[in-house]
Amino acid sequence: MRKTTIILTAVLILGLLTTAVGYAAPPAYGPVYHCVRYGETLFSIGRLYGVNPYAIASANGLPNPNRIYAGQVLLIPTCYPCARIHIVVYGETLLSISRLYGVSPWSIAQANGIWNLNCIYAGQRLVIP
Repeated sequence: MRKTTIILTAVLILGLLTTAVGYAAPPAYGPVYHCVRYGETLFSIGRLYGVNPYAIASANGLPNPNRIYAGQVLLIPTCYPCARIHIVVYGETLLSISRLYGVSPWSIAQANGIWNLNCIYAGQRLVIP
């Protein structure tokens, strides 16, 4: 009797520990702000967050994306809260990446502001919608 109680307790604890990992709370999504530092550009900030720099300019009402200043606080648009980030490896194409994630290459291009589907580079961070 005592042996079965110990075994049942151990199985129950083990079961709870293994299923608790699968039900971790999702990360909180909300507005993301960035304080511009000296020497930063919209393009470097966009690369940092994996967001199109023109989307940052549009979200902040900047008529000229080349005019930002140190200390300025920018809203970083998070239009894809469930999106994944893919870092391009040498030899990959938008078509191969789209097949990997089961989405169309045009949706990846649109999410990243890519006009030419053949123009991606190794190390580039792509938002996968």
